[in-house]
Amino acid sequence: MDNFKKALLSVITFTVFCGFIYTMVMTGICQVLFPNSANGKIIEVNGVKYGSELLGQQYTSDRYMWGRITKIDVSTYKDTEGNQLAYAAPSNLSPASEDYEKLIAQRVEKIRKANPEKGNEPIPVDLVTNSGSGLDPDISVAAAKYQVERLARENNMTKEEVNAIIDKCTNHKVLGFFGEETVNVLKVNLMLDKII
Repeated sequence: MDNFKKALLSVITFTVFCGFIYTMVMTGICQVLFPNSANGKIIEVNGVKYGSELLGQQYTSDRYMWGRITKIDVSTYKDTEGNQLAYAAPSNLSPASEDYEKLIAQRVEKIRKANPEKGNEPIPVDLVTNSGSGLDPDISVAAAKYQVERLARENNMTKEEVNAIIDKCTNHKVLGFFGEETVNVLKVNLMLDKII
């Protein structure tokens, strides 16, 4: 019975400490030091929340930049005419499977059709594959630049204007050498729509 009391006391103590006290202290510290990140880096303009800088949103309309394939339900993302702007494509397919090979071939065909100016130029891999989490909000600079001609054509802009937007939405390497430069797809698309 003595061991049971000790075990029960341990469970209660660690539940209170780890489940409540630690959580509240860390939440408080993050809210004070990093409030934007702690709250999901939601992009809000004039009271309208457009999404999080931290979660991928897969756009399919030719007038928007396309990101990585996402694993979230985006069925509610529709334009003013009710057309779906995004889609979810969760996949646990092995890269060695025939189904995965067919899926990649479909994506390559779609991207080539939407970007005829690129001809047979190699497509950056992040435009045709999922990330490990399936939720990445960013793509490589090469993947963003691959879409410049289409975005300029579809939005009645010059390539220079589109490149300027991409440059503004580029996340640079930490301290100039850690990581890779990436482009936030949601920010680019909101700038294309002149929302931000």
